[in-house]
Amino acid sequence: MLLSVAIRQRIIYLASINHISIKELSRRSNVSYSTIINFMSGKGKTLNISTLYHLCLGLNVDLVDFFDNPLFVDIYDEHEKETKV
Repeated sequence: MLLSVAIRQRIIYLASINHISIKELSRRSNVSYSTIINFMSGKGKTLNISTLYHLCLGLNVDLVDFFDNPLFVDIYDEHEKETKV
């Protein structure tokens, strides 16, 4: 699975179980709404680790717990996808 897709799916899942909208996540994490929307819509392919850290704070989850999920097994990033045959 593509890393960005796994991150999106994890954010969606954690937001849904905590009943947090994207606007509320933006407020709680102090990450701009447009940054979150651009990433979640696929327009933005990456998040820097600091932004992801702040999103985790807004989702009430540690980074280690964010990545402790089967979604992050057998992942690759955009550049690896381009080089795979």
